[in-house]
Amino acid sequence: MAIQPIRLFPDPVLRTPADPVVDFDKELRKLVSDLTDTMMDAPGAGLAAPQIGVGLRVFTYYVDEQLGHLINPDLDLSDELDEEGEEGCLSFPGLSFPTPRAIRAVAKGFNMYGEPVTLEGTDLMARCFQHETDHLDGVLFIDRMDPAMRKQAMKAVREAEWSGMAPPAVKLSPHPMHGKAL
Repeated sequence: MAIQPIRLFPDPVLRTPADPVVDFDKELRKLVSDLTDTMMDAPGAGLAAPQIGVGLRVFTYYVDEQLGHLINPDLDLSDELDEEGEEGCLSFPGLSFPTPRAIRAVAKGFNMYGEPVTLEGTDLMARCFQHETDHLDGVLFIDRMDPAMRKQAMKAVREAEWSGMAPPAVKLSPHPMHGKAL
């Protein structure tokens, strides 16, 4: 097993669009294996290469007992209304928020051997395809929220122990003028 550390928000790699895969070689197969091992260990429903610090358009998924991967995905979203559902992210551990997504998605791309693949998903699978493809575009699920929900999410992120965004606790020493009228 080659479990890799998962990058946490606000790591800049999570905001950087990934490059298309051009070489379908042994290194790519190792990346798919590492992504799968890391996702299953977390555990998660999906994991994109940038989440382990690799800037390539690759993601793995494990939804409804279906395990797979997709390389260089291109999404076709349904015209059906967006559905808001709870969504989390391994780069935001322990947090989940209502996030709008299309109910149905068709993802076209390639497997690790360069063979064309078309995947169709509804509900959680469609949400996973959209979430992971967003990662490859440098877009995070918090970017899909309405402004009020995003504000709540960012507050939760700042308060999370893992974030490193919380302002350090500052102990103020009493000022000689504190409480005195000027």
